Amino acid sequence: MPTIPSDNADLEFAPSSAAGAGADEPGGAAGSDAADDAAPAHSTGIVPSQDLRAMVLRKEIFALEPIADDQFQPASLDLRLGPTAYRVRASFLPGQGPVKAKLDELAMHAMDITSGGVLEKGCVYIIPLLEGLDLRHRTSAMGNPKSSTGRLDIFTRLITDHGTAFDQVKEQYSGMLYAEVSPRTFSVLVRKGSRLSQLRVRRGKPIASDGFMRRLQQEHGLVQSPETDGADARAIEIVNGVPVRVDLQGRRSGGVIGYKARSHAGLVDIDRIAHYEVDEYWEAVRAPARGGLILDPAEFYILASQEAVRVPPGYAAEMIAYDTLVGEFRVHYAGFFDPGFGHGDAGGEGSRAVLEVRSYEVPFVLEHAQLVGRLAYERLTSIPHVLYGQGAKSSYQGQGIKLSKHFKAVA
Repeated sequence: MPTIPSDNADLEFAPSSAAGAGADEPGGAAGSDAADDAAPAHSTGIVPSQDLRAMVLRKEIFALEPIADDQFQPASLDLRLGPTAYRVRASFLPGQGPVKAKLDELAMHAMDITSGGVLEKGCVYIIPLLEGLDLRHRTSAMGNPKSSTGRLDIFTRLITDHGTAFDQVKEQYSGMLYAEVSPRTFSVLVRKGSRLSQLRVRRGKPIASDGFMRRLQQEHGLVQSPETDGADARAIEIVNGVPVRVDLQGRRSGGVIGYKARSHAGLVDIDRIAHYEVDEYWEAVRAPARGGLILDPAEFYILASQEAVRVPPGYAAEMIAYDTLVGEFRVHYAGFFDPGFGHGDAGGEGSRAVLEVRSYEVPFVLEHAQLVGRLAYERLTSIPHVLYGQGAKSSYQGQGIKLSKHFKAVA
């Protein structure tokens, strides 16, 4: 997640080069054609898809099997499970040693998932991935669950050899990647090549200050509430990120504000798309007649933001997953928002953020329009050649309240 310092830190941003001027600066051109064959607009920032492909050619990103074209997203790379899953007694970070040393200590058994294997609800697994990294100077990376993974309540984190933090790949890391996977609500069927997580690569250490995000809000309308318009819609308070509030009225969805997972539902095959009946796995949650929605710590909810969310072409966003300042609950497992999400040029106008909600320890009352999270925006080194929802299959562009792609569309 990018650093969010005081307002004055936005002065640390260098102006874009002539090659990228007007392309990924606030108020610049939204199209991506001008970015083709041009030098990067910035020396620091998130690496776009065309540069991820170049990293593969340079073997900064490598894999045990050829990397497929559809693994490349506008500002991230999908990561694939390897052929073996290790059931472990507890989650861990390797610290001073390799992941294998911890597996020798904590693994209970190994399971061949080449042709398929079930990851049981409530269990913790470590799965070596097919991808690895050989990063250069000033290059680091971060992991995150894919959107569909988060919407199934599959707790997934990236681990590296000698790692001291989840989902963080240190500068100049050289080695294989591993996924910690723990299904929380549904047992899931996976196999070698299944994709549960994704990787973003960062050049240097760009700083995303509140002042920087205020300028983006003024020029691009990063979040837009249906209850405000014009200048008021852009004059929101931005502190430690762009605020996201929950919709508990459901005026755009006939009073349905979300879904609650059924406690004893069946298995979900992670690679089956639009296959499962919604009613067998979820029950609709309707707007409370009065008061707020009480979150039960034992339950998992899919809700939606009140605001429409927009990510301009030259930027990427990440939801800050857990903030004790707004309540004892987590609102997002899958925090990456790709360039072009919710943007008109990519057919996404009006897209809302889907919130994967689980309360911690005690029941918690959510009120309509309550602050539930913050988005941190960060610039890219250059505009991706293809935006989210533009020329590529995108499951969640233009979404309202949307379950994972594994379920049939709600009538």
